[in-house]
Amino acid sequence: MERVQRSAGVKLSWSSFVKHALLVCLSFVAVFPLYWMIATSLKTEGDVFSSSIIPLHATLQNYTQAWRAVPMFRMLSNSMVVAIVQTLVQLLTSVLAGYAFTRWEFRGSSLIYGLIALTWLVPFQVIMIPNYVAVSGFGWRDNLLGLIVPNLVSAFAVLQLYNAFKSYPKTLIEAARLDGASDWGLLWRTIVPNLKASIASIGILLFITAWNDYFWPLLVTTKLEHSTVQKGLQMFISSDGNMWGALMAATTITSLPVLIIYLLLQRQIIDSFVKGGLK
Repeated sequence: MERVQRSAGVKLSWSSFVKHALLVCLSFVAVFPLYWMIATSLKTEGDVFSSSIIPLHATLQNYTQAWRAVPMFRMLSNSMVVAIVQTLVQLLTSVLAGYAFTRWEFRGSSLIYGLIALTWLVPFQVIMIPNYVAVSGFGWRDNLLGLIVPNLVSAFAVLQLYNAFKSYPKTLIEAARLDGASDWGLLWRTIVPNLKASIASIGILLFITAWNDYFWPLLVTTKLEHSTVQKGLQMFISSDGNMWGALMAATTITSLPVLIIYLLLQRQIIDSFVKGGLK
């Protein structure tokens, strides 16, 4: 097989070279929109539509305009509260459901598990009207409860943790039983500490999903002060013209928490995607 000799003396086959070149191209395609967003946010109003990929007269004016145009801090706080509470409660309900389905034998467990799996396949557009009517009936419109409560349970997390719990070694559970551990103690002192990597990776995905949710806050809230930051982005888009510089600045601010989480926990995020794809 013909090989390419690298300067370091490491041989690389042509097929590997083509694969790496393709991955580099795909990485560029994936990263360039992010770079273009940040670069546009730093351009002046006159340079926004220029073909230059580098902001020639870099300025933070767009960030100041975006921060003053909408209650950015309030919406960021709302997004953070909604994402954190929603993620923690979804993890709690999923851990309890996963343990019950894998360790308890009760009538109808397979049916209930099948129904939960089916709800994962139902599009959000199908259930948004019943949820909206329920939230309006409780008086939770323009309230964080209306954003959080309908999403306290995640079928995706239940299915993922069910597989993780099912693969947990039974010998360790039997050993804990012999030591007199109750179901509660067995779950929180034996199983959860050993599955914290899986639980953490699922939690990261749940947080990102909750943070990026746009349609449900758009439906439930009418005032920006009671909504999440994703809804605020549409304030920079109008029929009279889009404020591209401020929009890109607001989008950059909105993306920062998720980007920071990804940079800190990228290994766990990639592992969770790989495990989810394999299962």
